[in-house]
Amino acid sequence: MAEKLDVASARRKMKSPNIKTRKRALKALHEASRQTTKK
Repeated sequence: MAEKLDVASARRKMKSPNIKTRKRALKALHEASRQTTKK
């Protein structure tokens, strides 16, 4: 994974037709939401 996905770019990549990109973005979004709920 070359670039770090922040929430904004992950949301943008969710609109991609590429399945792998969408899965990666979804994972990043889940990670971000998990971090915010922990605090």
